[in-house]
Amino acid sequence: MKVMDFALKIGAPMIGINDSGGARIQEGVVALGLYAEIFKRNAHSSGVIPQISLVMGPCAGGAVYSPAMTDFIVMVDKTSHMFITGPEVIKTVTGEDVEFEELGGARTHNTKSGVAHYMGHDEEDAIEYVKSLLSYLPSNNMDPAPAFPTVADLEINDTDAALDTLIPDSANQPYDMKKVIEAILDDGDFLEVHALFAPNIVVGYGRVEGHSVGVVANQPMQLAGTLDIDASEKAARFVRTCDAFNIPVITLVDVPGFLPGTDQEWNGIIRRGAKLLYAYAEATVPLITVITRKAYGGAYDVMGSKHLGADVNLAWPTAQIAVMGAQGAVNILYRKELADTKNPEKRRAELVSEYEDAFANPFIAAERGYVDAVIPPHDTRSHVVRALRALRNKRETRPPRKHGNIPL
Repeated sequence: MKVMDFALKIGAPMIGINDSGGARIQEGVVALGLYAEIFKRNAHSSGVIPQISLVMGPCAGGAVYSPAMTDFIVMVDKTSHMFITGPEVIKTVTGEDVEFEELGGARTHNTKSGVAHYMGHDEEDAIEYVKSLLSYLPSNNMDPAPAFPTVADLEINDTDAALDTLIPDSANQPYDMKKVIEAILDDGDFLEVHALFAPNIVVGYGRVEGHSVGVVANQPMQLAGTLDIDASEKAARFVRTCDAFNIPVITLVDVPGFLPGTDQEWNGIIRRGAKLLYAYAEATVPLITVITRKAYGGAYDVMGSKHLGADVNLAWPTAQIAVMGAQGAVNILYRKELADTKNPEKRRAELVSEYEDAFANPFIAAERGYVDAVIPPHDTRSHVVRALRALRNKRETRPPRKHGNIPL
């Protein structure tokens, strides 16, 4: 606790290394009280200094809540375990038979629960990942993030030119959004966070002209890039972390909407999807958004739209910004006409084409100032670089309050 107090006092990052079976039973309530003292310090340090937890072995019972309150949790495959209640107690109480690894292993918390942000294949790999994380983060919320200033070469290279042919002709065909991320960042270096959890959205850190940036990007290769509960919470947490530590956020958008289904609705997609809206709306760091293809319905608003406070919004000519996709819109708007026509398929194709020309494009949004520029894909990095230069000294404040009430 003294170390935690000192780290907060001097504004230094805090790294916790966890490898413990939990509280000593014979110490009774004293151990529980000291646990709570640690949790309180985690809460007070949140958003002030970066907190990273390295779980290098077992972490059970109440002890799990300290890592859970930190910014990043790094676990080691087949070595780390985190759980509130162990397998033996679970079997006694519920009858479930589960092994340590399945219950709370590194793979479980990286792929299913989303508790952990990275799974190292060994301890050395986990430590190296923490070092890489620290290279992008400031020491505290009053300091700028580490920077290695360079002047970007804005000449179009082969990586930039490849973006012109990245979007498939078919709107339903996927492509890898990571190619866009690599084209924007210095040397294509990207440190992904939460890589194994909710892969339909990609988040992580990189640099532009040597300055740290956070990246949030829909991934069409997974679930068509739709937003679901896990993706919304993953992105919301990441945006808030970047905002807490003065790191600009670049958002790459190709989202057909929120994932439909009773499972999503009953598990709270309304409340949990609102977390991402909240995160973008409260952020005061530079926000740059690039729409590469689809931006439909409420998901358009959620993904760093101009209406939520993004500073610079760009779109490729392939962008489709609309209430919904052409097929769905035509089926609703022209249901009676299609039912009465002799050749409904031909007429539907004509109406879809008309809808795409009239509505599913970036130019209407640009006319109204919702998009600042429609740019050729190969110019994406140069526009992002210029936007970040202009926003480097951005200052924005919010109305005084004790704290907001994010829909938890």
